[in-house]
Amino acid sequence: MKKVFLLLPFLFLCCKPISSVVTETTTSEPLSIEYKVKENDVAKTLKYLASDELEGRETGKAGMVKAADYLEQFFKDNNVKPYFKSYRDTLTTFKETAFNVVGVVEGNDPVLKNEFIILSAHYDHIGLDKNGVNGDFINNGANDDASGTTAVAEMAKYFSTAKNNKRSILFVFFAGEEKGLLGSKHLAKKLKAQDFKLYAQFNIEMIGVPMKRDYLAYITGFDKSNMADKINGYTGKNTIGFLPKEAEYKLFYRSDNYSFYELFKVPCQSVSTFDFENFEFYHHVSDDFKAMDIAHITSFIQELLPAVSQMANSPTQEIIMLK
Repeated sequence: MKKVFLLLPFLFLCCKPISSVVTETTTSEPLSIEYKVKENDVAKTLKYLASDELEGRETGKAGMVKAADYLEQFFKDNNVKPYFKSYRDTLTTFKETAFNVVGVVEGNDPVLKNEFIILSAHYDHIGLDKNGVNGDFINNGANDDASGTTAVAEMAKYFSTAKNNKRSILFVFFAGEEKGLLGSKHLAKKLKAQDFKLYAQFNIEMIGVPMKRDYLAYITGFDKSNMADKINGYTGKNTIGFLPKEAEYKLFYRSDNYSFYELFKVPCQSVSTFDFENFEFYHHVSDDFKAMDIAHITSFIQELLPAVSQMANSPTQEIIMLK
């Protein structure tokens, strides 16, 4: 396992009517959200994205396009509008045709709606294995990063119906992450040229299995901003902790958050529950749906919803860079 990590440069390189269940947003105490994320919904999206039909979702290949079709339809079905003229943001950083999938839920505050939070995950993976393992040649990428993609999709569903966000939220599924962060590099440059006002980016990477720790997840670049501390305040739980391995492997620089940090210099961080001890199938054909803990993914989304809601509603800029 450790040998694999050293060889790979991109380690990181995921009921009541919604409209009536959210309490008034404050920044002094945790937000209560009664809306319940459904395990069946989580399983449905994750199972399709990690299915053999998509052949590992390699950027530029037919399986990637099928995944994009699914995610675009998911946005349409849940009334998430395209941010550009269409949901597809064609990459200028890749020789073949590939695209990010980008939707938006506009904020409801006349001033704060001009600021954006980006919730993101990469929907591409590494495709087919030339050699295979026990006759299996498909790198399904359930944990990496169909799990994170599913989480972003479920959050988009919530906010598109709740409509309780003062800031606007951009929901982004990146292509080209496995090719060198190509999708995020393209979109960051494009948005920067438009004078896009980015409040923070919350990128979700590999959340398919739980950690055996006293916190739910960790973020990359833990000490670069106060995001971890704020999230814990927003949820009222020990949701985010510090993982020494994250600093050792410099994961902050190895996922799609870095493309935005590099240009915008605001808090842009990835959250994960993969801790180098709880999942042995990184870039492996056994990273498939049956290896995923659906209950854990569902509870992850549920626990982070109040935090994202607070990010979208704080009257001032509470999440800031520390160094």
